[in-house]
Amino acid sequence: MENIVNNGNNKMDLQFKQGNPTKVPPMKETQKGEYFLCNLDQNIAVIMKTIYLYKSNEKGNEDAPKVIKDALAKVLVHYYPLAGRLTLSSDRKLIVDCTGEGPPFVEAEADCSMVQLLGLAAADPLLLNNLVYEVPGVQSILETPILTVKVTKFNCGAFAVGMAMNHCMADGKSAAEFVNSWGETARQLPLSIPPHLDRSILKARDPPHVDFPQNEFLDIEDISNIQALYNAEQIVYGAFTFDPEKLLKLKTKALENNSLTKCTTFEALSAFVWKSRSKALRMSPDQITKLLFAVDGRSRFDPVLPSGFFGNGMVLTVALCKAGELLENPLSFAVELVQNAIKLVTDSYMRSAIDYIEINRSRPSMNGTLLITAWSKLSFHTTDFGWGETVYTGPVGVPGNEVAVFLPHGPDRNGINVHLGMPASAVKIFQEDIIEV
Repeated sequence: MENIVNNGNNKMDLQFKQGNPTKVPPMKETQKGEYFLCNLDQNIAVIMKTIYLYKSNEKGNEDAPKVIKDALAKVLVHYYPLAGRLTLSSDRKLIVDCTGEGPPFVEAEADCSMVQLLGLAAADPLLLNNLVYEVPGVQSILETPILTVKVTKFNCGAFAVGMAMNHCMADGKSAAEFVNSWGETARQLPLSIPPHLDRSILKARDPPHVDFPQNEFLDIEDISNIQALYNAEQIVYGAFTFDPEKLLKLKTKALENNSLTKCTTFEALSAFVWKSRSKALRMSPDQITKLLFAVDGRSRFDPVLPSGFFGNGMVLTVALCKAGELLENPLSFAVELVQNAIKLVTDSYMRSAIDYIEINRSRPSMNGTLLITAWSKLSFHTTDFGWGETVYTGPVGVPGNEVAVFLPHGPDRNGINVHLGMPASAVKIFQEDIIEV
């Protein structure tokens, strides 16, 4: 082991000994050449970092790196694009060059227990970055590996698997199916959901045509000087807990004026966070505010996407209104906007979005925007490499100031933690709104 990392924490001087990275190619020869990425993949070429924590059992953690590394080589035979690298096609779009070189794999050791690290990370979430391998010195997304893996052993016998994957390769559902397949391979089981790798079923139409406004791409003027607020104050990243009782109160509140007949937990919580964040950021009443969130399009495409579709089958949908309307109206108003955004997602809408990207090469504008990404229903926690299910699974950090992440909370996963970052003054207002629910 080498490369000792000192985190400089005042409460406890943690050290992580990290070995040199080695490449893990697929165990067998795999297909070479160019691998097509569709337009839904092009828009989200950002690195998503996730960690999977496992407690000690009678097996200990000595064999964990080897078991996980060997299983990775085997599962990459099925998921061979993850063993390649990103490049650009002749028309300047992202594609994968299936070189078969394999992702970097790193072994590490921490001089603390898993419980100690999680305790410190509650106050300083950036500590969890130590569990994920990031290649130093890269200058662009094309130089950054599609996937990296790091296995960290704690002194208590627990261990962590840290994964950094480019979002252009997989949405949450696909990524969960990949890591669960990896776990099945480690346990010498057949894949319960073999991947379907052909993304050409989501190609743009020829010729492309846009049939909807596609307001997810709307560029909004920041008349409330929100960006200046973010620049002026310390940004506080927090996890705001909504237990089952509070979630039920939110749903009841959304239905209390009888304008709606039903409401899901996601709809009520998304509407509440959108409304309360707009209030906390002190948006001008005339500020246009946009809510973006992903809807799984797999069953909404016609024909439906095949089982095991590996890629981005999630489609962004949008709710839009003035901040004044959002704040002056009851919660049911925002919930109805969320419900209408979900109803918007049809095959025609999704094909129109794909064609819009083909014509405009645009990414959604984030001015005046809240982007919600919900992990509360994804099965990352079930990944079992032979040590049982995880004791904790989640992303490392929040991907941006405009993003809120919903993670399951509690022993039965019936609660939700909302992770987001806001200026310190806004956090206080947001917390007061939660208390009043």
